Amino acid sequence: MPRATPHEVVSADGHDVAISNPDKVLFPGPGYTKRDLVRYYLAVAPGALRAAGGRPNVLVRYPHGIRGEFFYQKRAPATRPAFVDAVTLRFPSGREAEEVVPRHAATLAWMANLACLELHPHPVRADDLEHPDELRVDLDPVPGIEWPQLREVARVVRATLDDFQLIGWPKTSGSRGIHIYVRIAREWSFHEVRRAAVAFAREVERRAPAIATSKWWKEERHGVFLDYNQNAKDRTVAAAYSVRPKPDARVSAPLTWEEVEAADPADFTLATMPARFATIGDPHAAMDDAVGRLDGLLDLATRHEKEGLGDAPWPPHYKKQDDEPPRVQPSKRRSAKGTGRRTPTRPLIEIARARTRDAALEGVERWKARHPEAAPHLEPADVLVDAMRGRSSTWTRVRLNLEHVPEALRPPQEALDPDDAPTGWGPPTGDDPPPRRRPSRARTAS
Repeated sequence: MPRATPHEVVSADGHDVAISNPDKVLFPGPGYTKRDLVRYYLAVAPGALRAAGGRPNVLVRYPHGIRGEFFYQKRAPATRPAFVDAVTLRFPSGREAEEVVPRHAATLAWMANLACLELHPHPVRADDLEHPDELRVDLDPVPGIEWPQLREVARVVRATLDDFQLIGWPKTSGSRGIHIYVRIAREWSFHEVRRAAVAFAREVERRAPAIATSKWWKEERHGVFLDYNQNAKDRTVAAAYSVRPKPDARVSAPLTWEEVEAADPADFTLATMPARFATIGDPHAAMDDAVGRLDGLLDLATRHEKEGLGDAPWPPHYKKQDDEPPRVQPSKRRSAKGTGRRTPTRPLIEIARARTRDAALEGVERWKARHPEAAPHLEPADVLVDAMRGRSSTWTRVRLNLEHVPEALRPPQEALDPDDAPTGWGPPTGDDPPPRRRPSRARTAS
């Protein structure tokens, strides 16, 4: 058996980058190693830097590969090469952190050496951290929704953007969804950009109510959810060319609009993307030349407010907004003012809390085996899977919506199986990486 290489050095942009344990396997199925990850990011560096370069990035690290535990690291390592730039971000909590700002291929290689599979940039440039230059449209399908319906919603998104004189640049999320980025002038705050995103999501829902939704709470969603909260400050999304922690090392692939109609997300992997990039270049190469304005969407938001549509729910750790609706799941809202009682709008039960998604879903299968009369009535969207995270630890919660199960067959709440959430987790704070403690899109991955 050949001995593992303890380290090697790669050169990029005039800088030498030491790669430790290059034979470390990150993707056990195809056997892709850390060396493969480094070579991938060097091969697609111009596109990856267009997507994430010049921006503060959260480091999402998989030191033991995709089957091991991963963690979020906002703070740039104190010991880092001189060529690795960083910028200080300030968060609503009052805390601050230096985050890595990749500016050239050598930094991408250095990040890959840390087993950062994904690039997670903020929608701002390092020289102006308060004014986003991207509006992010995140199409997140509920369980049971397949690629053809995503395409259908993407068509509506494109037409709606056209009507507001905005140009969208689509990409696969590398998971189940589609992301569409819009370059915008750096004239609006995070709050204003999110306000425009809420108005846009509601407009797409108005145009395609049967297949698209802007509803925040999972129990109210159907079809494809437009996650407007990806535009809130401190949220990050896996950038174009990011390698996702999937068994086939799938990547988030930038597409042309014509490709959206025919592309299969499974075609784009760590192994296939370099050849595609070498052949056709970056489909988003002209993105920075297509800067649009949000005036029309902000006017639409004002009309919505005059019609009685106030703010939409924010993620739970954000400060409560003046006209934001109650941050209570619809199934737990109080019935009548002052009664102190809650009238559930949907019959939800909690099944599992586990350290991994797979372990939580195994609990669902055991529940189905225990309740063979009820299980066949469940629809895919009735299984509500929430990624929960505190400052760095993650776990998964699974609930079931029993509204499609005849009332006489609905089992009561039982002891959780498994009940294995990490101890010591606390509510996320504003300087945490993309928060997922309450029902949300569940990055997410996104």
